[in-house]
This record gives sequence, structure tokens and C-alpha cells, in this order.
Amino acid sequence: MTQENTPASGAGPLAGLKVLELGQLIAGPFAGKTLADFGAEVIKVEPPGSGDPLRQWRLLHDGTSVWWQVQSRNKKSVVLDLRSDEGRNAVRALAAEADVLIENFKPGTMEKWGLSYEFLSAANPGLIMLRISGYGQTGPYKDLPGFAVVAEAMGGLRHLTGEPGRVPLRCGVSIGDTLAALHGVIGVLMALQARQRSIGPDAPKGRGQVVDVALYEAVFNCMESLLPEYSAFGVVREPAGSALPGIAPSNAYRCADGQVVIGGNGDSIFKRLMLTIGRPELANDPELATNAQRVPRVDQLDAAITAWTVQRPVAEVVAALQAASVPVGRIYTVKDIASDPHYLAREMIVPVTSADGLTVQVPGIVPKLSATPGAIRHRAPTLGEHQDELP
Repeated sequence: MTQENTPASGAGPLAGLKVLELGQLIAGPFAGKTLADFGAEVIKVEPPGSGDPLRQWRLLHDGTSVWWQVQSRNKKSVVLDLRSDEGRNAVRALAAEADVLIENFKPGTMEKWGLSYEFLSAANPGLIMLRISGYGQTGPYKDLPGFAVVAEAMGGLRHLTGEPGRVPLRCGVSIGDTLAALHGVIGVLMALQARQRSIGPDAPKGRGQVVDVALYEAVFNCMESLLPEYSAFGVVREPAGSALPGIAPSNAYRCADGQVVIGGNGDSIFKRLMLTIGRPELANDPELATNAQRVPRVDQLDAAITAWTVQRPVAEVVAALQAASVPVGRIYTVKDIASDPHYLAREMIVPVTSADGLTVQVPGIVPKLSATPGAIRHRAPTLGEHQDELP
């Protein structure tokens, strides 16, 4: 839905929550965007001049990134120089009324500016501060500069991304930043729940706390069995390209006019897959009945599947395997996404109109709540658009 036809329920479950966003670029602002999508009032503090550097990242329209329309929707923008006494005093006044403060500066920066949690929470004991940094607020690496690219490497992801024996690949987006932001939102919501339970005569809003998110830890938290496999067996998992190591067959496969991914690793799914591609002898082979039996023969199985897919166009492969209830999917480009009927039916492709008059499609709201859904209520702000709302 567009911002012009948002229903009243679009106020969202976080309506009434006041968030002060001091972060820049991706991790902190993505957390702020997520809270704003569900009704929080997010006041974004930007530096004077050009504002958040994200305004100038990637493809621009009339001098502003179209990415800005996603990352800063539903937010208000004020301009403050945090290196000045006036700017810091204004932040203190805003923090005194806020429920949540988001920052993703290098550890120690907020303290240097006189904006430590200890100082701000003395005036506002209910304040929750989300702090996102490369390595966290403690530990021997805390003072090192850390971007998502480094976090993805340290968290173990980059080593697994790519083809065996080749230079590790970036996954295509700044996944370390996004994972940190989502962990930050989870932490904020848990801290709000804890604050609610601590309401008392001396804490009318309850007591807040610090949510400390390190980018590398957010990545590491999603690394599945990586550590226990090493701990128990001394196994260092290596890159496997598009395959799913230890699960067979599950891979990307060439077709006559493109590629598909196929997940044929369930025992009954495997049988249906083999029958569909005309290999009943593999479907009924008792030595391929379980995943553990199939893994040592994964190359043989991948070759059999490829021999079938490579002779057929993507559409035929997808139709045949879907008819057999085998998980399969074409590999989408953004062009595919923008016109896909399922994306459209679930309102995941949403048009918004920017301040300069450009109508652009942006991703819809995730997750989808049945009773108190999120909404895109406002376009992304121009720099300092809400300056007159400062206290």
C-alpha cells in the first residue's frame, strides 16, 4: 500500500514509542527503519551539510539516493552538529524524552561527546540505548574500526562464500549490517519488555538498559553448526559454492536458458525428484534411501539432475518439479521480483513518491502482523525537514 492509502491500523504496534536515531549508513538506520515501519516515531539526527552519507550512495535522482527512500521512510530528519555544544545539548534534550536511542559510532565516541548511557539515563532512567559497532563495547578489539565486510570475515561467513579454492565472495549486499540491525531490534524489543516489568514508584517508565550488538557476533550467531562441528570433530567447514554441504541433493542447476535451485534432500522428496527426471533406479535404490547414504554420492546425483535440467528451459523444469511437489525455484533478478505475482499479492512491492516527485518501488513491510500491521506512512524526509519540531 502507498502512503496515500494507509489504513488507520497502520499506526502499528509501536505507536507512541519515541526513538532517537544518531546512526549513519546501514546498521543503525536499518534498525530505526524497522521500528519506524511498525509505528515508532523515529527522529533521525543528521550532520549539517550533506546529512547521512547514505543520501549519496549508489544511484541518485536529483542528488539523492533512491536507497534513501527505503532506509529513511517513516522517519523525521533534524540537523545537529554533535561536535558542538549546541548540538549535544539538543541531543540531551531529545534523549530525555526518548524511549530508545540508536547509535552506531565507534565505541567511546558517545562518551567523548558527553552522551554516555550513564549520563543520559540519569535524566531518563527508562532510556534504552542500542549500540551497534564492529566488535562490541568491550573486549580487546573494541577500539578497532569495523565495517560489515570485516564482520562477515571474522564471523566466519566470508570463508564459506564462493567456490572451493577461489577468493571468497561478498554475498551481494551488506548482510553483516542488516543482521546486526535485526539483532538490535530484537534486543530493543526485549529491553522494552523488561522495562515494562520494572515499572515502580521510583521508575514510572521502568528502567532501561544498553543493548550491545557487535557486527561480527550478529554474523556468527547465524553460522548454524559451524562451531560445534569443529568442537566435536575438528572439522573446518569449507566453501561449497551453491551446494548445501552434508545435504543431498540440494544445489543450483543449469537449464537450457538459465538456472534453478532444487532442494531434493528429503527422503520422499528425493524419490519424487528422481522419478520426475526419469531415473527410477535411483529413486528405488535402497542405498540412497536416506540423506546419510546420499551424501557420499552427491556428485553422481547432481550429474543426473543436471543431465535432465540442462536440456529444458527454466519454466519447464519449474513446472515439472512443482507438479511433483519438489522444492524448486528460478534464480530471480530484481526484474523478476518487480513483476512477480506473489510479491505483488503480498504487498512486497510498494510505490512511494519521494520529495522530488519521483515515484519509486520499495520493499514492503516485514513481518506481517494480522492485527497491528506496519505501514509506510511517510516518505523519506529531506535534510532537516523537521527542524522546527526540536524542543
